[in-house]
Amino acid sequence: MQDKDTPARRRRTSPRSALALAAAGTLLAAGFLSWPGTPRAEAAPAAFAHPGVTVSRAQLDFARTKVLAGAQPWKSAYDQMMASKYASLGRTPQPRAVVECGSYSNPNYGCTDEREDAIAAYTDALAWYFTRDERYAKKAIELMDAWSAVLKDHTNSNAPLQTGWAGSSWPKAAEIIKYTYTGTWTNSGRFATMLRNVYLPEIINGSNSNGNWELSMMEAAVGISVFLEDKASYDTAMAKFRTRTAAYVYLASDGDLPKTVPSQNLNTRDKIVSYWQGQSTFVTGLTQETCRDFTHTGYGVSAISHIAETSRIQGQDLYGTDVGERLRQALGFQAKYELGTAVPSWLCGGTVNRGLGPVTEVGYNALHNRLGVAMTNTQTLTEQNRPAGSNNLFVAWETLTHGDNPN
Repeated sequence: MQDKDTPARRRRTSPRSALALAAAGTLLAAGFLSWPGTPRAEAAPAAFAHPGVTVSRAQLDFARTKVLAGAQPWKSAYDQMMASKYASLGRTPQPRAVVECGSYSNPNYGCTDEREDAIAAYTDALAWYFTRDERYAKKAIELMDAWSAVLKDHTNSNAPLQTGWAGSSWPKAAEIIKYTYTGTWTNSGRFATMLRNVYLPEIINGSNSNGNWELSMMEAAVGISVFLEDKASYDTAMAKFRTRTAAYVYLASDGDLPKTVPSQNLNTRDKIVSYWQGQSTFVTGLTQETCRDFTHTGYGVSAISHIAETSRIQGQDLYGTDVGERLRQALGFQAKYELGTAVPSWLCGGTVNRGLGPVTEVGYNALHNRLGVAMTNTQTLTEQNRPAGSNNLFVAWETLTHGDNPN
């Protein structure tokens, strides 16, 4: 990664009449409005649902029933997970006080260890839930405890992204363990303190780098906020997410140019085209990083789906809003070319760098299976890639947890 990151600047809401605030508050609560350029939207639930980060108890129960029955694709997805290095009960955590990550993970002092220990904790939490073998719960706890005992900071240029990636997996693991494991997790409070003091400050103010950075950072912030039951940080992260999603995926209804994040000052066509990797023709489903490569685009699209899924579990369904439409169009557009459709000369100079990754299950399930939206290309790609494994950064086992899951 060579993205350059500058903390986003906060802006204050201008004074409004009480009547206007009341009306806007109603729209905010319904999920149809967020204040332009401000970090807060009324999105947090009155009471948080647990486990409630990306995957719910109902989804876990559905998938577990399918696995126990030997049904596909869940059984093969489960077998894939259990055979992975992340499910090994012999894994030794590799924590350190300071994780230093430069561009393209150079230097890499603890970066891979942190991300993979976090994925392993989530994997073990899932393994616990599916098997009810408490050795897996204890291994997840061992990994979380090891890091919460020593981690103090993330440094160097990729620190915000690294924090976002690892911070996306930790709360998924913690939610399952805290709310389904009947044994003791003595240091759960220390783990929560780590999330609040080490992770949240690094990510909550967002990023002015490429959009996948801020989307991954907001995924972590939303998940951490659920675990901490922190409504203020949840609202802040969700507002930044709504603004960034609108600026990441183009819809024809946006007008001649894509939407922008106010703090980035992309106030001319030339600046916008440059930020969109030199792409000057804007069509529905194109993303800010499509012409960079599909791998980074996949990071952004995945984070959008994860946040939308968490929001739905927490009571605010964004799939029926512009968020869902942008996710649908982004998946369909990228899937078309990922599957090998010839690239026209107006798109990325006639060449795209494929490699979307295992990122389609959550969005496809929500939009196609729950809402009944036709998604032919996304369906073909999703089924072709099953069972979806891990990208070894922040995505893991989504055929198992979300494949054709009605809950």
